[in-house]
Amino acid sequence: MPLSVARAPRLSLLSCAVLLGLPVAALAQSSPDGQTAARTLDRVQVIATRTPQATASVPAAVSVVDGALIDRDRLGVALSDVLAPVPGVIARNRHNYAQDEQVSIRGFGTRSAFGIRGVRLYLDGVPATMPDGQGQLSHFPLAQAERIEVLRGPFSALYGNASGGVLQLFTADGEAPGAIEAEAVVGTDGQRRVSATASGASGGVDYRAGLNRFETDGFRDHAAAERTSFNGKLNAAIGEAGRLTIVANALDAPDAQDPQGLTREQFEADPTQASAGALLFNTRKSVEQRQLGAVYTHAFDAGELRLLAYAGEREISQVLSIPVGTQRSPLSGGGVISFEAPYRGVDLRWTGQGTLAGAPLEWTLGVAHDRQTQRRAGFENFVGDVLGVRGALRLRQDDTVQSLDPYAQALWRPNDAWTLLAGVRASEVRFRSQDRYITDRNPDDSGRVSHDAVSPVLGASVRLRSGLHAFAAYGEGFETPTFNEIGYRADGGSGLNFTLQPARTRSVETGLKLDDGGALRGEFVLFRADTRDEITAATSAGGRSTFQNAGRARREGAELSLRYARDRVQGWLAATWLDARFADGFLTCAGPPCTVPDVLVPAGRRIPGVARTTAAAGVDLGGDIGWQWRFDAQHVSDVPVAQTSDERAPAYTVFNASLGYGLRGAHGHGRVFVAVHNLADRRYAGSVIVNESNGRHYEPAPGRQWFIGAQWRWGD
Repeated sequence: MPLSVARAPRLSLLSCAVLLGLPVAALAQSSPDGQTAARTLDRVQVIATRTPQATASVPAAVSVVDGALIDRDRLGVALSDVLAPVPGVIARNRHNYAQDEQVSIRGFGTRSAFGIRGVRLYLDGVPATMPDGQGQLSHFPLAQAERIEVLRGPFSALYGNASGGVLQLFTADGEAPGAIEAEAVVGTDGQRRVSATASGASGGVDYRAGLNRFETDGFRDHAAAERTSFNGKLNAAIGEAGRLTIVANALDAPDAQDPQGLTREQFEADPTQASAGALLFNTRKSVEQRQLGAVYTHAFDAGELRLLAYAGEREISQVLSIPVGTQRSPLSGGGVISFEAPYRGVDLRWTGQGTLAGAPLEWTLGVAHDRQTQRRAGFENFVGDVLGVRGALRLRQDDTVQSLDPYAQALWRPNDAWTLLAGVRASEVRFRSQDRYITDRNPDDSGRVSHDAVSPVLGASVRLRSGLHAFAAYGEGFETPTFNEIGYRADGGSGLNFTLQPARTRSVETGLKLDDGGALRGEFVLFRADTRDEITAATSAGGRSTFQNAGRARREGAELSLRYARDRVQGWLAATWLDARFADGFLTCAGPPCTVPDVLVPAGRRIPGVARTTAAAGVDLGGDIGWQWRFDAQHVSDVPVAQTSDERAPAYTVFNASLGYGLRGAHGHGRVFVAVHNLADRRYAGSVIVNESNGRHYEPAPGRQWFIGAQWRWGD
């Protein structure tokens, strides 16, 4: 039976169903005077393993960040603000809105210079990762988020390609009576965000729709950005056993300036500066995205049928700082990249229930198909002596990637203490490129390649005593290179790098889960992941990267998380130790172009971008009404920035604090707050660009920042 946990005051009492009609992790209970009743942690149910299960008995490392932790007196535009309570996860805010955030789970995903790799993303059940493994976070509506689930370890392989981990964000459902919510936050460096949300429910239909606007001048030179986004969700009961959910979102982010990374010397001298190339070429990126998804579920006596269908289009135009001399090569792809990427997919699933040896058995059979097309073009980034403008055409190609994934899983509880879970997914990912720019000096570079893998997973959980479970899991996964990663060759030649192979990983984990049914919940996990054909950067310069396979790699470590909530006090702790190294030595390139790799990376060198230790803790005091105090801290150890040297970004510890006041009026309730981030005004690199050939590895984080915010909800 779910217990309660306090949530953000801008949310009303939620219904006990999320997308697909599954149970919500946490509900709030308020006393008649508006004060929050005694806060205790819930017996959280998650759908990370595809069917709703209590986290305590799931044989996998899975974490839930609910509304009480999501709405923590932040600017509200970056997942890095809310994922600190999840061990094994590092979300790095580049403070460069042309490149999005970097999210890694257990060391997977750190090679990404932009976007998300190695981690599968979902928004209200709809994929935000393309079939080649490339994902984006910029359209995730944090202002409407009810909960975030993070699945780490072997069972993420059930989601197919690029599943080093799975991150899912769920927005709240609408409910009666209808309500309107508004929020505004302003802060240092011209940062400002406003959002408005309307919700309601009537006659078996509920809805929630929100509009969000964010602008910043940037704390660095040449770092201004703006974003306008919309997210809407509609739920409708279809007859007595059917349910339809429609999710729609849109994003417009024009001309986000890209200050690029800095060298160590530039970072230490003035972290607010932009690179010379960024200023010379006016580097920037524009993104538009529109997406529509629908999920239909129908319950039968023998089980449940679920059908997901989605479609969308993403348009990107980006100006890079590729030198003019480099672009004069007949094989150059230019310095301005533009593409339109329509995508679509379906996922059909049947979940049945029965018995095996007289004990409950739940099983799922499904098949998923996803397809993306990229109409890609490259242009020179100069016209005559004018730099940073679209010039002559240098590349045009149509790229298609599609995947077909049948999968099956079964969960069996032979008795009250044991839970056994097994699954398998067979994946086929096909890449095809059709060259549309063929000249006497630029040959036809069309080509195709196909990758396939079978990913089995096994897990077991046992209740040792009331409130304490032990679990273990094993899984095999794979990660293909994305189209962006095969888009260029290290030797400077034309055509795609179809020789780049998928990375294949075997991982194991074991741990303990504590849930006392009241105020305390915790988890301790040991894990190891062995990868062959590790994908790593070969060269990276001017915003363009090439990649290669680097033999075997190993990631192993330990994770600890604790959360306490009772009455008006809530606290949390998360800590990770992670050792990530190349198990094999290999040759790589010092810089582009690279005809023959000539730099040795010795076996045992740490994988760049991975911190060995991270720790975070926070405490919240106060209820929904009256004074609210919040304090948190985060520590990240030094981070290797390149595989060819021992250079590291320094370790750092930052502290944040806020003071708020919740109030209730005749027609609603809300709060005001003031927050300060990086209290000690610490200078540090919030993110790194790994293996940057010009040494521009460092993406600085801002110093001390102030924010003032206000929220109000009408309709309660």
